[in-house]
This record gives sequence, C-alpha cells and structure tokens, in this order.
Amino acid sequence: MNKALIAIDKSKSFRVYLAITTTMVEDARKIHDTSPLATAAMGRVLTGAGLMGLLLKNEQDKLTIQFKGDGPAREILATAKGDGSVKGYISNPKIELPLRDGKFDVGGAMGIGELTVIKDLGLKEPYIGKIGLVTGEVADDLTAYFFISEQQSSSVALSEKIDVDGSVIAAGGMIIQMLPEADPKSVDALEELLDKMPPISGMLEDITANSKGKTPEAVILALLENIFIKLPVEYQVEPLEYRELGWNCDCSLERLEKVIISIGQKDLKDIIEEDGQAELVCQFCEKKYHFDKEHLTRLLNECRQ
Repeated sequence: MNKALIAIDKSKSFRVYLAITTTMVEDARKIHDTSPLATAAMGRVLTGAGLMGLLLKNEQDKLTIQFKGDGPAREILATAKGDGSVKGYISNPKIELPLRDGKFDVGGAMGIGELTVIKDLGLKEPYIGKIGLVTGEVADDLTAYFFISEQQSSSVALSEKIDVDGSVIAAGGMIIQMLPEADPKSVDALEELLDKMPPISGMLEDITANSKGKTPEAVILALLENIFIKLPVEYQVEPLEYRELGWNCDCSLERLEKVIISIGQKDLKDIIEEDGQAELVCQFCEKKYHFDKEHLTRLLNECRQ
C-alpha cells in the first residue's frame, strides 16, 4: 500500500506530511535484492525523499537526496518528483551488521559522512544544500537538514518493519513543519507527543491488520488520527489533500543513448571496434539496455554531426 496525506492543525500552527510507503519499499527491495538492513536503510531514504517531494510546488519539480558515508552502505541515493514518483538505489545492497538495541543499525551502516539535497525547480541552477551526517539514521539527518540548510523547524519520523523472510510488512514516514504564525504552546504539545510516539510502521501494521476492505485513504486517515489523537483539541489535525506516492523509474532507451553519446567520439569508436556492442544497466531499476554494433554506429554518426 502506498498513499500520502497533507494535513494541518486547527490552530494553523503546523502542517503534516504523512506517507504510507510499504509497497514502494517492497518494490525497491525486490529490484535491488537487499538484505534486511539495506532494505531498512534504503527504505528510509526513499520514504524521506517521497515526503520531501510533497513539499515541491510543481509536478515536474525534482529533488535528489544523497547519503554518503564511510560505513558499509557507502551511498544511498533517492530521487523524487512533485508528481509523487520516487526511485533510488543503495551502493551495497547486501550489508549485514548486528542489531543495535534490538533495531537495525542504519547509522552504523552509513558511518561518518555527508547528506546532500539537490532541488531542480526549473531555474537556471539547482539548489544544493549539504550538511554532515548527524547520526546516519536518516530521519535525524533530514531533521537537521531542514533546520540548518532551510532554516525550517521540522521533525522527521521514518520507520519500517521487516518480516523474517526479508519482505516489508509496513513502512511509512512523516514530516511536521511549523508555520510562521505558530502558537508557541503547540511546540510543547508536539514535543511531548513525539517523545512518546511509537514507530509509525508499528501503528501502520496494527491498522492494516484491521482494515480489510478499506481504501488507502481510509487507512492513512486512521494512521493520522492515531498519531495525533492525544493532542489538545485546538491542535487536532484535519486532512487537506490526499496524494499518490510510489516507485517509478523513468529510464528509457533515449536517455541511455544520450549517456553513450556523452562519452565522446573516440571512446565510442573504440567500443565499436573492440567489442562491437555495449550493455548499460539502469542503477535505479536494474533494467538492461543492449546496443548492437549497428546501433552504436548510428550513435557515432550522430556525434559527428
């Protein structure tokens, strides 16, 4: 199940971006054949990117988030668009580390490194923000990114539950952003709520188990209510908009042709003469594109024009 919801509290103090990403994370797990730890790490980055995509103004706007560290995961990258499409990959899909306090050690998998966020909003130059990793646990780092790079008081929560066979039982996440005219008391109420809030994936698993026949909209609304029901009446949240969010790789033959052309005439000619063929694999969806000698020759002729 995938679904996203944007909501706001009654006092107009904060906005909520909530997403169920179980199907998306499971799709990514199958494509990249990830270990449970790699599934958790990549899943959090994919969910975080999808949530940040909800903040984009236009469907064609795009953002990329890259976690890069000296841990065994090495790099996790995800791209999201304003239309809700998300794709990503992890450099080392087979990482294994002992549990830390009974949980997946995503921070240990990332190690010390850097978070980079690139926003392509159709302007001449993209916006690029960078911070050092705070914990490597993804949610902590994205929370820090909003505060340091965008001067936005935000809270990010990301979680997943993995079955014994490695499949994804539940995955989801949430971003809460304070609004300019926020009631100061709402901050204290939210801090108390979030401090005691159980993982979103656990709540989602319980709700899903009792939601047979319910629409995704009904499930995510139940999740929203379950999270915020303990807030004072004046800060209760109300849904604004339901959104689609899920895995979608937009690779194509045309894009890979441009990659081959970009290597230049000399290298392309060498490939034709020495190998007579080429095969490129999309790093996001693992789809293979084969180019025979005739195809490569045609691309070489395009280079010469």
